[in-house]
Amino acid sequence: MADALSNIPASVMRNLADKLYEKRKNAAIEVEGIVKQLAFAGEHDKITSVIKHLSTEFTYSPHSNHRKGGLIGLAAVTVGLTNDAAQHLEQIVPPVLNSFNDQDSRVRYYACEALYNIAKVVRGDFIIFFNQIFDALCKLSADSDANVQSAAHLLDRLVKDIVTESDQFSIEEFIPLLRERMNVLNPHVRQFLVGWITVLDSVPDIDMLGFLPDFLDGLFNMLSDSSREIRQQADSALSEFLQEIKNSPNVDYGRMAEILVQRASSPDEFTRLTAITWINEFVKLGGDQLVPYYAAILGAILPCISDKEEKIRAVARETNEELRAIRADPADGFDIGSILSIARSQLSSEWEATRIEALNWMATLLARHRAEVIVFLSDIFDSLLRALSDPSNEVVLLVLEVHACIARDDLHFRDLVRYLVQNFKIDNSLLEKRGALIVRRLCVLLDAERVYREFSIILEGEDLDFASVMVQALNLILLTSSELSELRVLLKQSLVNSSGKDLFVSLYSSWCHSPMATVSLCLLAQAYQHASSVIQSLGEEDINVKFLVQLDKLIRLLETPIFAYLRLQLLEPGKYTWLLKTLNGLLMLLPQQSVAFKILRTRIKTVPSFALGSAQFERRTPWNPAQRDSDEIPDQETESIPESEIDFAARLEQFEGMQRLHRVHAKSQMQSRDLPPSTLSQEIRRSEEPRQPFSMAEISRPPSRSSWPVASPSQ
Repeated sequence: MADALSNIPASVMRNLADKLYEKRKNAAIEVEGIVKQLAFAGEHDKITSVIKHLSTEFTYSPHSNHRKGGLIGLAAVTVGLTNDAAQHLEQIVPPVLNSFNDQDSRVRYYACEALYNIAKVVRGDFIIFFNQIFDALCKLSADSDANVQSAAHLLDRLVKDIVTESDQFSIEEFIPLLRERMNVLNPHVRQFLVGWITVLDSVPDIDMLGFLPDFLDGLFNMLSDSSREIRQQADSALSEFLQEIKNSPNVDYGRMAEILVQRASSPDEFTRLTAITWINEFVKLGGDQLVPYYAAILGAILPCISDKEEKIRAVARETNEELRAIRADPADGFDIGSILSIARSQLSSEWEATRIEALNWMATLLARHRAEVIVFLSDIFDSLLRALSDPSNEVVLLVLEVHACIARDDLHFRDLVRYLVQNFKIDNSLLEKRGALIVRRLCVLLDAERVYREFSIILEGEDLDFASVMVQALNLILLTSSELSELRVLLKQSLVNSSGKDLFVSLYSSWCHSPMATVSLCLLAQAYQHASSVIQSLGEEDINVKFLVQLDKLIRLLETPIFAYLRLQLLEPGKYTWLLKTLNGLLMLLPQQSVAFKILRTRIKTVPSFALGSAQFERRTPWNPAQRDSDEIPDQETESIPESEIDFAARLEQFEGMQRLHRVHAKSQMQSRDLPPSTLSQEIRRSEEPRQPFSMAEISRPPSRSSWPVASPSQ
């Protein structure tokens, strides 16, 4: 201290601590002159003593005026040293940097002013303190005092100029500091950081692109800032970096892809759009480099396909197509299991478009890497099965395509059909609303005969009530769907073709759960004699409300183009006597006032009487139910049935046995309830009433089985 006082007059020291700025300023000028003389004389020890005195006695003083004087004094020392200042910077700069944390805003202001003057003198030598200065400026940019902020901005501009012209700046040492600050939310700090990123990126010798992954997330974070100016600055910086990426041969796509994937799910719309745009460019540019990240990228793209913003949806769709068009190989790091996992998780998305694309990915992977996908089948199969209950028809159709690809193997095929049966059993509404869609599509994708045979095998041993309902549904699909036309053609050849016979027998085993389904199958197979036998075998308990509803449907179906061949056969009643007998049998089961009765009676009346031959018709042997299928009608040409092709007697026993099971089951259900049978019957009828095309009064008076002779066309 004594050395300092011997070089600096006491009056100057007093003025440096004066409360008036002018006195402090004049004292600083005197200090500058004294230091110049000492520097010229090479008295650096004395200069060191002066700096130490100004630091300890002034800048660290408890009195604010002393601290202000110390700061202006240190700046004056630097100015006085000029070219020799560099060797004293380690003493001069730290006290100034410490003053940036001062509680007095005026002290912080003078610290900015002092450092500004010091930086102007030393320029490039200043770089050794860059990180500490940057840290201080980062804090001062958000200072509560506007004057301090203004002074900090001036200092910041000067430091930027120094850095851009310096060859000593170390970007490697700076990046960790930048990365640490990027998540600060203060808008002033964010502006400060974006400014520095932009400036450093403009310096040709500084490779900011190589360190982009270190602060990319922070830039994306700023896109959702409440300040429009900050959003624009961040967007501008990102756009510049993206352009550089397009022009650069060496880019670390992987690390940045991880960041973009996270930002693609941001709640901020602008952030999502920017992230998905970057991902789109990365997929186009990165190619093979991104193979290990395909699953993560797909996980970001699929939700964006259903984004509420059209721009995001459009970019996401384009990116999805670009990604799917790349033919990567598992040997190159293409992780099929991870991609399948992402697609599976998106099957539960609330958005239809996302679920559809997830299924398209599964289909694509199955087409390209079937063997590898099958390895992961246990991970996705349950989700695919559940997706069959999706509310969207388009999704269900796609699910079925994926299932069809998987179900080339018999084991998976059986699992699929079993699951469908169980799902239809659990959810009756699914069978009613989607059953036809699912079954028809499966028949197209997996061969109708194969599908129907498997259904029949499963339903043969199923719960009686459900089996009856399911068979009726399958029968209706068989009779009405254009997709099953070839199956109907094959069944029509059941009496003359071994393949048709095998199919008929296979379906019959489960179709006999439903009398009307059985009759329909026989009509389709042109086994009219057996159809008549089935009708004759029905007991009083078989003819209930549900039976009449099914009969009503069958009568209406007989008027459709599918049964045109049957109606044309009625032009030859002498040849197709059993067909006419079957139709008359159905007519006798219907209430006379029902619409179905009138439709069928009108059709039978159109049978030409001349074709019968009245004499031949009168000589017909009376019908004996005990004879059934083996019965022959003399003097008539009957349907040609190849000998020993179909054992109709055994089929009839099978049908009757199944119907006995249904009757026993119905009785046990009725007995298990507290309601008496009569009351139960009334309740059943009331529950069925809205579905009836005829009145309940008609249903309560079933026709007598004793009045079943074949009606003549004149009736």
